[in-house]
Amino acid sequence: MWMMPKRSKMEVEESVVFRPEWTQRYLVVEPPDGDGALCLVCRRLVVATRERDVRRHYEAEHEYYERYVADGERAALVERLRQGDLPVDAPLTPEERAARAGFGLCRFLALKGRGWGEGDFVYDCMEVLLREVLPEHVGHLQGIDLTPETTRRRILSIDRNLRSQLFNRAKDFKAYSLALDDQAFVAYENYLLVFIRGVGPGLEVQEDLLTIINLTHHFSVGALMSAILEALQTAGLSLQRMVGLTTTHTLRMIGENSGLVSYMREKAVSPNCWNVIHYSGFLHLELLSSYDVDINQIINTISEWIVLIKTRGVRRPEFQILLTESESEHGERVNGRCLNNWLRRGKTLKLIFSLRKEIEAFLISVGAAAIQFTDKQWLCDFGFLVDIMEHLQELSKELQVSKVFAAAAFDHICTFEVKLSLFQRHMEEKNLTHFPAFREVVDELKQQFKEDKKIFDPDRYQMVICRLQKEFERHYKDLRFIKKDLELFANPFNFKPEYAPISVRVELTKLQANTNLWNEYRIKDLGQFYAGLSAESYPIIKGVAYKVASLFDSNQICEKAFSYLTRNQHTLSQPLTDEHLQALFRIATTEMEPRWDDLVRGRNESNP
Repeated sequence: MWMMPKRSKMEVEESVVFRPEWTQRYLVVEPPDGDGALCLVCRRLVVATRERDVRRHYEAEHEYYERYVADGERAALVERLRQGDLPVDAPLTPEERAARAGFGLCRFLALKGRGWGEGDFVYDCMEVLLREVLPEHVGHLQGIDLTPETTRRRILSIDRNLRSQLFNRAKDFKAYSLALDDQAFVAYENYLLVFIRGVGPGLEVQEDLLTIINLTHHFSVGALMSAILEALQTAGLSLQRMVGLTTTHTLRMIGENSGLVSYMREKAVSPNCWNVIHYSGFLHLELLSSYDVDINQIINTISEWIVLIKTRGVRRPEFQILLTESESEHGERVNGRCLNNWLRRGKTLKLIFSLRKEIEAFLISVGAAAIQFTDKQWLCDFGFLVDIMEHLQELSKELQVSKVFAAAAFDHICTFEVKLSLFQRHMEEKNLTHFPAFREVVDELKQQFKEDKKIFDPDRYQMVICRLQKEFERHYKDLRFIKKDLELFANPFNFKPEYAPISVRVELTKLQANTNLWNEYRIKDLGQFYAGLSAESYPIIKGVAYKVASLFDSNQICEKAFSYLTRNQHTLSQPLTDEHLQALFRIATTEMEPRWDDLVRGRNESNP
């Protein structure tokens, strides 16, 4: 949730009167004097009667009462609180505290990608430690059950607890977007990860895993569409509130006539909504763009080298940094596809480029082919690939910064497109200022082939840059379509009303004339500013804010899932049900904390 500093005094039209629906939602009532909101739980007065302030008090002090979710249960709770009957749970018993510790350890095992059977090993380690250090406390371990079956059940219970929290928050989403990622499981069975980004009434943003869909069981686009609609319906979300879709650019996603995106856009059409905004270059930017710029199958060749180094050069000191980097990314053993994906990162390629002399010497020493190191064009392609992938990595890092909103993310993309145009001009002039690795290769080749005046063909690389430009234009076409909305959201006080849509001009003129709002805009970030903007006075601008804020502004959550997969590939490649796989990825990617007391006391589960 956005942290709210003290606000300057607002004008009268910015205040919001008490709303009756807050009583059940936030457990407050209107006080006799009519000023503020009186909390039924702690009997404190929330002075500022704006929904975000009431909600902030409730979530900070009394979120415990979110467990009373059914309408009848909630109404009964309000009635008890009105009468002064405060429902308080008894302190946890020793058995319940042991169960809570067990849940925490099961979650830790899931976060680290460990198998169900490793809980017993953790238990034995703790027992050995306590016997030596705190022998009088060894008895506390007796109530902690970490057997494989219990670990499995508890991880599923944690998943249901987190999913329940997500669904409760989703009911209040003003707008939401989906990210559909079918690349995270490139090494195993085909799965589609569906992430959701929703925006609440106070412009608080929630990003989480909505569901995982097994593509082997939902092979057709129609079956896939039905599975996504079912997940949305379970979460209490309608397609009419969906604003955006971000996807990979596989044919399953963006096929012109049979892609999932076209189906979903047809279903989500609403006369009162934007058309669904789609952009397909956000997820796994480095991984997928590398296929456009790897014009000489460089990655496949390097992949063979790394396999050879892992088998025959593991003790060589010059490769220890490379091997350590590889093991930290995906363990000692790795399948070819995961290795290939790791190599398609700018950081990795740069490290391998710096070791090219050592790799050449190693290949010769073990009798392997090293003809690439005498091939001028291959070496130039290698240097060019290292540099262009490093530029893509910089963009990818910028797009991993969350809570900046899509307007800022789109600015990074536009800036990169300008850089590509600059690279194109420089390449035409044979100016390699922005291509240090390429320049290093060219300088070495000039020394080696002094009589050869044409070391490289600039047209070859101009063509690659041009292809990359066209891909970016295609992937972000829809964001350009709403560019004015993004600019209006990012700079409402600098946006000229005459350039705004007719429906918003009156509100925008009124906003820009408001000195108090201008002062708030200067001292707060965008999220805080729009959270405090009155929906009654500026309904259209507030609506635009909800929609823009709901668009995915980073690929952070998808990268989390991809990183979790590559780090724990051996555990995840074991036979797992779809339900267990979903539980592991939800725990690994969420920022929500499980409600431990609910889990321990079995409020959500019958036998966790």
